[in-house]
Parts: sequence; structure tokens; C-alpha cells
Amino acid sequence: MSLLSAFSRELAALAASASGGVVGLEHGRGQGSGVVLSPDGYILTNAHVARTSGPLRVRLPAAAVARAEVVGADERTDLAVVRAPAPVPPPLALADSRSVQVGQLVMAIGNPLGFDRSVSLGVVSELYRELPTREGGLLEGLIQTDAAVNPGHSGGPLLDMDGRVIGINTAMLFPARGIGFAVPAHTASWVAAVLIQHGAVRRPYLGIAARGEDLEPTLARETGQGRGIRVVRVEPGAPAADGGLSGGDLLLAANASPVATLDDLARILVLGGPAALDVDVLRAGARRHLTVRPRPHAA
Repeated sequence: MSLLSAFSRELAALAASASGGVVGLEHGRGQGSGVVLSPDGYILTNAHVARTSGPLRVRLPAAAVARAEVVGADERTDLAVVRAPAPVPPPLALADSRSVQVGQLVMAIGNPLGFDRSVSLGVVSELYRELPTREGGLLEGLIQTDAAVNPGHSGGPLLDMDGRVIGINTAMLFPARGIGFAVPAHTASWVAAVLIQHGAVRRPYLGIAARGEDLEPTLARETGQGRGIRVVRVEPGAPAADGGLSGGDLLLAANASPVATLDDLARILVLGGPAALDVDVLRAGARRHLTVRPRPHAA
């Protein structure tokens, strides 16, 4: 058997194994996809797919259709959890996508334009992409791929070659071809857990405008990390200002955990619920340790 034949067989087996955990979602305004999270009916999808004023239906394998309820949605990450009556197909595993590398092979599965469980193959084109939303927000830390992502793919999985979900397909750029985006699975994992438990993601308030930033090689060697969070602006009187943060600071760690993206910071704030956030920042070439006391803030 040739290498190409063996590779083709492996891809076919991967597609057959993973497709069962991908469902279609339908409502009056359109359709999308979802990833089965658990045997008791929890399904992960995009917030813009779940956002509907009418009934939401889940299209399961073998053409079965069931009514679904929205458990919770988080517009900031464009993620949502819905629930369908059990039984549902076997769930797919969410990977720690922080080990994803540019150039690695990936597979997208979804229901573009109503064509159930369509499979496309591509590579990871880039990491840590940003994309503005229609609502004026910003999706941050996205995986860019050239695997075909079309209308209806939204909410479906981006898989590695071991069949693990490394991202949730969320958007494509028109009229460009071969430019699609997925929310990293390590983001989707904690957001989904919070949505299932609380129905919403409530982020404590710091009062900063910030963005993830690649560190130049010398600084990366000195700090031991390739990325940090650049503080662009601090609101007067906000907890960040009271704690000593300033515009221009490079945030490297929070509560002793390195932070590379705003999602890393949000995860620490939401899951830890800290009354005090100990941060390491780089300012004018010097590393400083500050303590910020976040305030409760509605999502």
C-alpha cells in the first residue's frame, strides 16, 4: 500500500469516527452546526447560531430532529451551549489547543448550506488572530485555517489528526477563499463549563483596554514566554488604576500563571473568582509585582 493510500484511509477513518459527534442546528433565520459534549444532551455551538427568538431544532444522525433549549451563550467568545433530549451521538473530546502549531493538518466538519456532516481538509494557517464582530466586539486568539469553512459550518469542530477538537469554527471572510477562523478549544472548554453551570459568563471588572502581543525574540528569552498582554489604556478610578497598572504595561502573569491572551486572563478571573489578582508586569524594562482587586461585573 502506498503512503498516499494509507494516509487516505486514515483520513476516511477519522472522518467516519468524528462525524457522528457533529449535529445540525436549525432555526427560522438559518442553520449551523454543533459538537456533542456529553451523553446527556449538551451541545457546544456558536452564540450567533444559538441566537434566535424562535424554536431551535437539532438535526441528529439518521434524520432525527429534536427541539433544543439554549442553556447559555457568551457573545464575547461567540460560544453557546444548547441541550437536546438524550440520547445523542457519542461526544467529541476537546483538546488543549495551546499545543497547536502553524502548518499542522486539520479537518473541519459541519453542515454548510444544509449539506450534513461535510468534511474539508486543510492546515492551521496562523494563530492568535483577531476578528471584529458585527456587534462591535472583538474575537481574540482565533485559529486561522484554510480548511473550507462556509455558512452552516459555524459551531462545528476543527479537528487534529488524532480526532480531537482543537477549535470551534466560527467565521469566514467574504469574498476571500481559504480564510476561516475557529475559537480555540481551550477557550471553548472553560466557557462551556461555566455556561452549563451558570448560564452566563460573568467577568470581574478590571477597567483596562488591552490586547495580546507577540514578544520580540530577546524579550521572549528574558521572560521565558513568547506572548503577553499589552495594556493599552486604564480607566481612571478602575480597580486596575487603584492597583497601579498603567497604559503601556506588558502583563506577563496573573496569579502565578503566564498569560498570552485576554482569554487566559478572563479564565483566571472567572474560574478563580479571586478577591485579589497578583500580576507580573514589565514596565520600562523592569519587572514589577502588583495587586489588583477586581469588582464584580455583569457579562
